[in-house]
Amino acid sequence: MTLRFKLCLALSAALLASTAGAASTRAPEALTPLLNAIGERLAIADQVALSKWDSGKPVEDRQREREVIAAAVAQAPAYKLSSETVEAFFAAQIEANKMVQYINLSDWALDGKAPDLPRPDLVGQIRPQLDRLQKRLLQQLADFAPYRTDPQCPQWLARATHHNKQHPVHRLALIRATAELCISPKA
Repeated sequence: MTLRFKLCLALSAALLASTAGAASTRAPEALTPLLNAIGERLAIADQVALSKWDSGKPVEDRQREREVIAAAVAQAPAYKLSSETVEAFFAAQIEANKMVQYINLSDWALDGKAPDLPRPDLVGQIRPQLDRLQKRLLQQLADFAPYRTDPQCPQWLARATHHNKQHPVHRLALIRATAELCISPKA
């Protein structure tokens, strides 16, 4: 390699490094509470999985999924959110929640047992907790809505999920739960 080529390479790398930082903006404050609420919902998935392990019920519960999404969509106007936005958001939350459940159930099947943890009742305790959390998720989604089309949105989410110190299963589920959160501007 010639000296000139090395200098050009070094200059290019320095230029890229300096512009990458300049192009990046801090995530809006509204992102953290939204991710915290999503993370809280994903943590509840562990309890749901325990309940389903004990009961032998399948992870898939299409009727419950339809009810959750319909209830959220019905509340969308109160938060100035479109029904399409809310439907897509809660469908993603449900898919992420099921990922956690499937992985936990698979791990426990491999171990031959589930963790020895308290088992809250699915219908009497867990679902009401999820229903209460739904309102907070709607509010946090509404607060973050103005930033969904920002060109930096995917980078904010990538940074937030990359630096997340949760269990890898929950981190992966968080990535799934937020996969459609950012909206690319229409060309």
